[in-house]
Amino acid sequence: MHPLHIVYVITRSDVIGGASAHLLDLAEGVQAKGHRVTIIIGGSGIVAGIARSRELSCICLPSLVREISLLTDFKCIFELRALLKMLKPDLVHLHSAKAGMIGRLSATLLGLRCVYTAHGWPFTEGVSGKKQAIYKKIERVMAYLTNQIITVSEFDKRIAIDARVANSKKMTVVHNGVSELNAIRFPAGSEGQPTKLIMVARFEIPKDHQVVIKALSKIKDLNWTMEFVGDGPGLPFAIESVKSLELAGRIVFSGACNDVPTRLAAADIFVLASRWEGFPLVILEAMRSELPVIASDVGGVKESVEHDVTGILVPRSDEEYMASALKSLISNPALRISMGQRGRAAFKTNFTLETMLTKTLKVYEKALQ
Repeated sequence: MHPLHIVYVITRSDVIGGASAHLLDLAEGVQAKGHRVTIIIGGSGIVAGIARSRELSCICLPSLVREISLLTDFKCIFELRALLKMLKPDLVHLHSAKAGMIGRLSATLLGLRCVYTAHGWPFTEGVSGKKQAIYKKIERVMAYLTNQIITVSEFDKRIAIDARVANSKKMTVVHNGVSELNAIRFPAGSEGQPTKLIMVARFEIPKDHQVVIKALSKIKDLNWTMEFVGDGPGLPFAIESVKSLELAGRIVFSGACNDVPTRLAAADIFVLASRWEGFPLVILEAMRSELPVIASDVGGVKESVEHDVTGILVPRSDEEYMASALKSLISNPALRISMGQRGRAAFKTNFTLETMLTKTLKVYEKALQ
């Protein structure tokens, strides 16, 4: 493939989430392969700062906001169109539902080729039936304006086909991947030390911190500590729950951190409780660090975590099952180690950044044909 100029578009710059972390790694990897990259992002927060620290060209577009606002969104379509007309990219790659809609309209006005990555569809679980119906209609229209659609899981591809968003020829599954360069592994702690649990997730829907906290309250007799990494609107409620269940001495809230690989490397078990998901990037980071994973069996999670092989899948919001899963791994260091080793092997085979880049560049080729 000859060198391309690719413009990436995403809304939120104020927090690092799965979609923004994915975009940064993707853009950096594509640029390293000799292509020209420009990121257009809503706002000038932490994501824009990280992009520039990685020597990625980044343009902040204040009108590109996450919330729906007809006046602002209409203005954004034409401001983004003007930017794209100036940049003259070979391809526009859009991330997140709002950027996907605004970006595809803007690109279509210029006759530009575009790819859309669905980091979970807006009509997935947890959305009311009325809203699901509206979002399905919008996505069907948007699909006509898209040359190729990437879904981050087979689960998302299946629900898009069922919703008649697009046919399978227009959609390609490209699982998220993370860089092997950031892998850190610390030796296991000495016998008698508490088992270190960690969950990395923002305190907002769709994450389910409460099911973990309540499950931990059922196994107070075991020797463990828990670290929650992340911030968000639900954090104060979680802190109050921990106090009321008399777990304050054993659960730590670390807030948003920029050293997640190091914190994962110091842990023994990774936990991710969710009400719904796409394909969580942080699970791959945990597998890279050789951690066994306990995760809610929702969305595309089972495409990375193999039940009873690399971790334990827990039914959505099931406190008893979560407590049982935690107990089984806390009580069995040998099982933790074997699951972690198999998880790392699965990561190296299926979920590296290089694998993701290779598959994504093939999608670009299809979109440009």
